[in-house]
This record gives sequence, C-alpha cells and structure tokens, in this order.
Amino acid sequence: MILVNTDFITGKELETLGLVRGSTIQSKHLGKDILAGLKTLVGGELKAYSEMLNEARAIATKRMIQEAEKLGADAIINVRYSSSSVMQSAAEVLAYGTAVRFKNK
Repeated sequence: MILVNTDFITGKELETLGLVRGSTIQSKHLGKDILAGLKTLVGGELKAYSEMLNEARAIATKRMIQEAEKLGADAIINVRYSSSSVMQSAAEVLAYGTAVRFKNK
C-alpha cells in the first residue's frame, strides 16, 4: 500500500474510491502520568507521551490501511493526521486520506 501526503502519484492515473480513516484513543497509566507531570517542572521531552503518540499513529495508520484494502485500493493519497485530547492523559489520534486505485497498472 502506497501512502502519500500529495493528491497525486507520479506516473499513475487514479480512480478515487473514497475517504478512509483509522483512529485510536490511547492513555498512559497513572504512574507514568505522575512522572510526566514532574518532568514538566524541569522541562524536556516527555518520552512516555512521545512513545504513546508514536504507537497511536501506527495503530491509526494500520486501521486506515485496512479500510482502504477492503475497498480494493492500491494507495492512499492526501494522508493526514489529527490528534485531540479526549480527557486528561488520553488522546485520540486520527489518520485519514483518500483511497485510490490505479487505472494504468
């Protein structure tokens, strides 16, 4: 599956299949949340949260790809990511794009 953040793939004529998306909501356990809160006092990267968001992006991307595969897509164009806070210490990550099939395989 080809994923691009452009609205074209060089050398390919595309047939649009539709919007596909994948999402997940992730949180860290209380212990890591307390440690992250203490880290904000001195500054620096909150590695536990960086890892959580990287994992969430991977899960959301995988779910988006699965949805595209069900449509028979060869690629997803205009791939975008969005995140939002659902509650304290929990975030939703959304991956979305346009599933396409190649006309000239």
